[in-house]
Amino acid sequence: MLTNNPFAEVATILPPVAMKSFIIIMVLLVIAGTIFDVIHKKSAKYFFESMKKSKASATRSVGGGEKIKIAFSAAAHDVLASGEFCNNRRRFAHLLTMYGFVLFLITTSVMIFAYSDSGVVTPVVFPLLWHLGALMVCVGGYWFWFFIRADVASEGNSPFRYMPADLFVVSLVACTTLALIWSFSQSVGVGILAWLFFSAFIVSTVILFAGIPWSKFAHMFFKPAAAYQKRVADADGSRNNLPLPSDQPAKFGLGIKRERPRHY
Repeated sequence: MLTNNPFAEVATILPPVAMKSFIIIMVLLVIAGTIFDVIHKKSAKYFFESMKKSKASATRSVGGGEKIKIAFSAAAHDVLASGEFCNNRRRFAHLLTMYGFVLFLITTSVMIFAYSDSGVVTPVVFPLLWHLGALMVCVGGYWFWFFIRADVASEGNSPFRYMPADLFVVSLVACTTLALIWSFSQSVGVGILAWLFFSAFIVSTVILFAGIPWSKFAHMFFKPAAAYQKRVADADGSRNNLPLPSDQPAKFGLGIKRERPRHY
């Protein structure tokens, strides 16, 4: 199971060009869905207006070299290491899911575009990484869904409670879970079940990539820009007018110390 390319078996019935076309369609859905999300939710407009306000209230100028340094710092800490999470469990679950998803996407594309044609042998490393990526998503996703979510861990709601905003997480975990079950059923020679789970895997994949306007999928594209802008605002002094952090009492007024959110 772990060393077999499951898409090579599919290629015995479905032509490789069909699978390659499916990948291209999914990419186009991501692009179209993200553009629609930006226009409909006015995310880009809000982002640029926020940048304009920050520049207006800046107390110093940030040079090009400093901005490049800030960009690398934001990429390393906020994006690659998910440093914005205060809770270590939430951070680790997010990293598992994120890197597992990236690994799953890359190896899926490689195995379909390079090794799905008949007679082409797939290097063992790609199926191994494909299964590892799917497993990482499942571990991180289920851990978050059942134990870390704020409404479950802090508010006592049922872990099976579903909201429309959960579409991305649910479809992502469903996609990788069905991929693993499909691969297993294929390896043990259960043909009918294998094709059934493959069909379910395809449906969940379509929901994942076509549901961008109704999910938080596009959020991953906005995070790097938001992290960069926040660091620039810190550097140019435009965030100095924000309220004090929750661990510092107010200097004026009632002087009431705010508490850290309970889900942390």
